[in-house]
Amino acid sequence: MTWNKEGGPRIAFVGTGAQGASIGADFALAGLDVTFIEQWPEHVMAIRENGITVNLPTRTINVKVPALHLCQVAEIREPFDLVFLIVKAYDTKWACQLIEPCLAPDGLVVGLQNGMTHDDIAAIVGRERTIGAVIEIASNMFVPGVTNRQNDHDTSWFALGALDPKTQERVESVAELLRNPGTVEVTDDIRSAKWMKLVVNAAELIPSAIPNLPLADAARAPGMLEVMREAGYEAMRAALADGAKVVPIIGMPPVTTNHPDRYVDQIFEEVLKTFSQSDTLTTSLQDWRKGRRAEVQEVNGWVVDTLRKHGQSAPVNQRVMDVAFEIEKGKLQARPENSKLLIEAYEAVADRQ
Repeated sequence: MTWNKEGGPRIAFVGTGAQGASIGADFALAGLDVTFIEQWPEHVMAIRENGITVNLPTRTINVKVPALHLCQVAEIREPFDLVFLIVKAYDTKWACQLIEPCLAPDGLVVGLQNGMTHDDIAAIVGRERTIGAVIEIASNMFVPGVTNRQNDHDTSWFALGALDPKTQERVESVAELLRNPGTVEVTDDIRSAKWMKLVVNAAELIPSAIPNLPLADAARAPGMLEVMREAGYEAMRAALADGAKVVPIIGMPPVTTNHPDRYVDQIFEEVLKTFSQSDTLTTSLQDWRKGRRAEVQEVNGWVVDTLRKHGQSAPVNQRVMDVAFEIEKGKLQARPENSKLLIEAYEAVADRQ
């Protein structure tokens, strides 16, 4: 692919929190033309004054990057060839509407997000300008201008795939850029890959946030590993009911088992082993600790709604949703004692099996 701009594409990162900022910093260090577009005013100011700092497991990097606040998007005159969208799944539609006037006619939007956001992106910018993506990186940000990334390049993983077959030939050019921060696989079935990531997200994100524990601690808590696996099993059933295939993600070998539940276990084990540390907090727990809502409906709710459409139920994911919404309403606090609320739902399922 030949970019319109001599020397490479003009790139925007829309959403430069923990994930977006660390990936964008790698792009900037590679000499690419990158602009950050962000909704946190203090973060924008910190980047302008001190650059973006990324603390990695064994090193720290800092780089200067142009940073714009959302209110400055209307001032953009030169369109972007490539936009990496790294906002919460529930912010996808408005973020795409915001940036679409600044996207080149043949520009592409890459949704580096949790959830099945690719269709929302396509509804705004068009399927021919949409690239779906899967991301596996653990990071956190609590101080403006500073992100803490727990995966260096060797354990950062992405998958990319176009929605429109005519766009698929352009994906490799985007993948080559994204290899600056990690390993990238190109797939012609991004929908199935995103479902596989949603399967593991359903198991880990909210279930570990409800007891207010790091992911590894939640998985070790009595009864919780069974809860988390069952949430993943339900998500896998939803994926298959929706027409997705069981495909390898996060660098795992080709699928050799005909047992979908066993593959859920394998994905979950790989995330715990390779892509998280002892103190890793899921993005959902970070959201709650910041007073923000998490992607409950977009992950566990997606499982519940999908299975309902096919005449099936997802009792564990439903219970995860119910408890999570009680926490977000302030009627419950996220704390270890909440584990029993989820374990009760799992035990009711186990008794029926």
